[in-house]
Amino acid sequence: MHCSPQYFFSLRVFLEQEIHNSYPINSPLGPRDTIRAKRGKFSTAMQWTDRIRQTKILLVVAAIVIAVASLVASNLLTRDLYEEEHKKMEIWAEAMRTLNVSDDNGGMNLVLKVIEDNTTIPIVVMDENGQVQTSRNIDLESHWWSRGQGAANAADSLRLTAERGKRMKAAGHSIRILYDEANPSEYIDVCYDDSLMLKRLSIYPYVQLGVVLLFVVVAIFALLTSKRAEQNKVWVGLSKETAHQLGTPISSLMAWTEILREQYPQDDLLGEMEKDVKRLQLIADRFSKIGSLPEPVPSNMNEVLTRVGEYMSRRVSNKVKIEKVFPPEPVIVPLNASLFEWVIENLCKNAVDAMEGSGRITLFLAEEMGRVVVEVSDTGKGIRKKDLNNVFKPGFTTKQRGWGLGLSLAKRIVEEYHHGRIYVKNTELGRGTTFRIEIKQR
Repeated sequence: MHCSPQYFFSLRVFLEQEIHNSYPINSPLGPRDTIRAKRGKFSTAMQWTDRIRQTKILLVVAAIVIAVASLVASNLLTRDLYEEEHKKMEIWAEAMRTLNVSDDNGGMNLVLKVIEDNTTIPIVVMDENGQVQTSRNIDLESHWWSRGQGAANAADSLRLTAERGKRMKAAGHSIRILYDEANPSEYIDVCYDDSLMLKRLSIYPYVQLGVVLLFVVVAIFALLTSKRAEQNKVWVGLSKETAHQLGTPISSLMAWTEILREQYPQDDLLGEMEKDVKRLQLIADRFSKIGSLPEPVPSNMNEVLTRVGEYMSRRVSNKVKIEKVFPPEPVIVPLNASLFEWVIENLCKNAVDAMEGSGRITLFLAEEMGRVVVEVSDTGKGIRKKDLNNVFKPGFTTKQRGWGLGLSLAKRIVEEYHHGRIYVKNTELGRGTTFRIEIKQR
């Protein structure tokens, strides 16, 4: 016995009433308006995500500006201090020349004061034969103690001082003082090095740069964490609200099918209706699990993929072929089968859209080094290279009426719930795309 046309008309009227009754009586919004409102909320969340991205760019630009300004200012200050120390060395060298050639003791107090006032700049005075005449501010004890050899003796100290002076001279930090302008073979070289303050000042910009970079990294990490939390709220909110909105019509549909079964027990269409109602229950259950941590249980991956393949085969055109490449033995892996089926279905639906209703989808299953590998391949139009880094981002879509949530939710289910990995294995424009999922077996 088959249902009459009046039966289908009554069912349609009933479904429309049930859908409208799931909204508040005084609400001016209908189902389509509510969907638009939800899209508006999601769009607002995506705009917030864009602002986060802009904030990251501003932080990086600010860090670069601060770093460049700091380096420039520090280099200018270091250069000025270096020039000042060089002038001091010229005065000090002239004082040494006066001390060695002058016979007048009247100005010796001033000369000695100039020489004694240098307490920061390391100096080694060497004659024309490379012998050390005198030195100031040369730290040799740290050299010996760092090697565990205790205090240095006089001969070793003189040798180390001479080596230090030669290094200063080789670096161009020396001033030659002639005893007699007529005899250039007799002279002393005043060799000097940068003071400890100048050395610390030259390192300071890089320390400051490291601090700025650390601040930027921490700030960006905090922004990303906040962004992810906000995305989670959006996903969970949309999912819970969808499951809630589906609950009332599904319950009514279940009751309605029971009434129809009593009136038309022999009708074959009721079996198909019950399958669709169960499918709606499964969808609502999937939405309700988003935001929770469902416990994975050992599942047969062959059966999971087979169910998805059979479901998709009934809902696509005959021009779309779905091939299954499975190992002969069952592949057991801890899963939440309901959510994982959602991932595969989403990949298959995207493949159908990419093929524009004609082509081949291949479901591949294998075990590799303690991992279960699932690949979904299609013969569609492929993904542009510039879009590869965005396909899993919330809100990204190439469809005119898409929400851009499918692949982002798939990534969340695979990586957060199953501790696996999902990525684009390969893609070629006009040839197709392969998505690969890897999940540990234990």
